[in-house]
Amino acid sequence: MKTLLLLPLLAMLAFPDRLVQTPTPDGSQITVLSFKWSKGRQTTDTAVADKPLPARAMTQADKNYDRNLRINDPAGTRDPNADTLDGRGAALEKSVRDAEKSQPKSVDSFIYLAKIHNTSKQVVEIVFWEYQFVDPANPGNVTRRQFLCGVNLKPDKDKELQAFSLSGPTDSVGAASLATSASPFQEKVVINRVEFADGKSWMRKDWNAGEIKTAYQRAMATPWSPNEMCRAL
Repeated sequence: MKTLLLLPLLAMLAFPDRLVQTPTPDGSQITVLSFKWSKGRQTTDTAVADKPLPARAMTQADKNYDRNLRINDPAGTRDPNADTLDGRGAALEKSVRDAEKSQPKSVDSFIYLAKIHNTSKQVVEIVFWEYQFVDPANPGNVTRRQFLCGVNLKPDKDKELQAFSLSGPTDSVGAASLATSASPFQEKVVINRVEFADGKSWMRKDWNAGEIKTAYQRAMATPWSPNEMCRAL
C-alpha cells in the first residue's frame, strides 16, 4: 500500500521544528468535499513485542559429539537441555509471558470521515485536520477532534480520510441547543496543515501546533500498521 511509503516521512516530522509555516501561493489547496461521523467498533491490539528469552548456559549436551549422537534418537525423546535449570527457567518465563499477552479486543469508538480533493499541482503527503462540533447556542463552545494522515494524494485526485477515535462528538451540549434543533451541533472539517512532496508546506494561521505536541508524540510512538492511514491526536 502506497501509504506505507509515507511512514518514514511521518517519523521524520521532528516536532515542532517542521511545524512552521512555509507558505504556498494558494493556501492549503485542499478542498473538503464531504464529511460525516458515525459510531462504530475498532479492534485494538495491545500486545507488545516479545523480548528475547534469557540465553541458557552451554551444557555437555550442547557439545558437538553429544549433539551428533542425538540425531538418530527416536521421535519424542526428551531434549536433555529441558531438564537443566536454565531450560526450566526459560520454559517458565515463556509460560508467564504467554499468560500476560493481551489479546486483540473490540471497543466502542467513533469513525470520522472526510473526503478531500487536491487542487494543487503537487502530491500531498501529509494532512493534519480536525472535525469540529459547534454548539449553536454558544458558538464559542467548540469540540475539536484532530487527526494526522499520510495520504500520498496526487494532483486533481480525491481521497477519503477515515480516522477512529474513542472520543465522541462533544463532551457537553447546551440545553438550549437540544430544545431548538434536531441536530444539537453544527459540524465542519478544517484543514490545519498540509505537507507537499516538493518539501513545501502550509499551515492555518490560527492553528496552534504546540497544543498537539504530546498527542503527536504519542501517535508516533508505535509502528503504523499496513492498512493504517490516520491516527487521532
